[in-house]
Amino acid sequence: MIVMKNFIRIIILALLPICAASCIEDGVSTSSADQPTFSVDTLQLGSVFTGQGTPTHRFVVYNRHDKIININTIALRNDASGVFRLNVDGQSGRTFSNVEIRPNDSIYVFVEATAPVNGTPGLQAVEDHLDFTTQGVTRSVVLHADGFDVEPIRSLVITKDSRMTAEYPYQVWDSIVVEEGVKLIVDPGVTLYFHDKAEFIVRGTLEVNGTAEQPVEMVGDRLGNVVTTIPFELLASQWEGLFFTPSSKGNKLSHTSIRNTSYGVVADSLGGSMEAPELYMLNCQLHNSGSYVFQAAHTGVTAIGCEFSDASLGVMYARGGELTLNHCTIANYYLFTALGGPSLQLAHVTSEDDDASGLPYLKANIDNTIVYGNGTDLSHGDLEGSNVLMRRCVLKSAGSDDNNFINCLWDTDPLYYTVREDYYFDYRLKEDSPARNAADASLTLPAAAYDRYGNPRAGAIGAYE
Repeated sequence: MIVMKNFIRIIILALLPICAASCIEDGVSTSSADQPTFSVDTLQLGSVFTGQGTPTHRFVVYNRHDKIININTIALRNDASGVFRLNVDGQSGRTFSNVEIRPNDSIYVFVEATAPVNGTPGLQAVEDHLDFTTQGVTRSVVLHADGFDVEPIRSLVITKDSRMTAEYPYQVWDSIVVEEGVKLIVDPGVTLYFHDKAEFIVRGTLEVNGTAEQPVEMVGDRLGNVVTTIPFELLASQWEGLFFTPSSKGNKLSHTSIRNTSYGVVADSLGGSMEAPELYMLNCQLHNSGSYVFQAAHTGVTAIGCEFSDASLGVMYARGGELTLNHCTIANYYLFTALGGPSLQLAHVTSEDDDASGLPYLKANIDNTIVYGNGTDLSHGDLEGSNVLMRRCVLKSAGSDDNNFINCLWDTDPLYYTVREDYYFDYRLKEDSPARNAADASLTLPAAAYDRYGNPRAGAIGAYE
């Protein structure tokens, strides 16, 4: 028993220095030199709609020292209006006292903001400092957001000729409907942000007058990033799309970018007449759809200098009617699903795929156009007997010319700048692209003289110089 007691005493004496060292290490620092450090100097909360909350952002507060640091106070310096909301180490509030961080450990700070309505067009900066005071020393992280006012739209039915101006962006919560016989004009520089399930329905006439300098945008209203550096811009199906009904006619879209839809642009038997195009698109971008970016059924469509890109089921679908594509780019590197079909899908082309509508078969002139991307390019490898002509096009297929495919560049990579693995989608052409200086100038329509960015067309196949 005595031997055992002596043994225990020896063990305790041996452990005392270790315990003492541990207690000293875990003690609270009283030195003003022991300060927290931060994962960012400025926390950027991005551009946000005024009056609406931002996504939650976060940063990390580190204790790089060998003792506990006690942060005496954490508080916003000037936030009397309550713009910013905080959560520090799991606790919500506006000010925090005696926040401890163990040696070589860290805590998270989560931040949200609601920028106030400012009554002024354009971005207005909202900023404050989050002060961390430790042993009489104050260090800060800047919190920054850019707020901009939007004009909200809820269940808007347009019953007389109207105009949308670019003074403020619009946020469409559910729908815009242009009634039959009514014309809506959209000025250069207008941006329409569409909420989940929102849609734009045209029963009358839509005239969108974007320019290279002031394009018009129709996009989803989710700003910022999904996670880390992946933006919501990459996500399709954020809103339903733009729908032209059979009563619609005389529609024009110029320099218009329509992105992140479920159904893209849908044109269904516009006006019921094939005498002239009922939907005319000049230098537009239709991009990123959960189905197609463009669908047309038995209608007249002309697209000049347009990009049609990235969709789950296939990029473009045209059934019957009249279709003119001049200097367009049809590309598919869609991210989130296996592709459901070829990039360019044609139907009601000949008696072999008659849709029993009794309407004329598709008549199409597709000139100086690129059809290239993941998956197959065309639904019809053989167009014999049809009224579809593809002249001087860049194609992925390893085919050959005939009466319907004329002077085409087969099995030819146009060399886009797009890098799908890096989430980078740019369908302009690299310097060494075989599509550069390869167009048939005799097929170039006068309206194709400049591309979407305002560059003079100098002979490239596709939408871009």
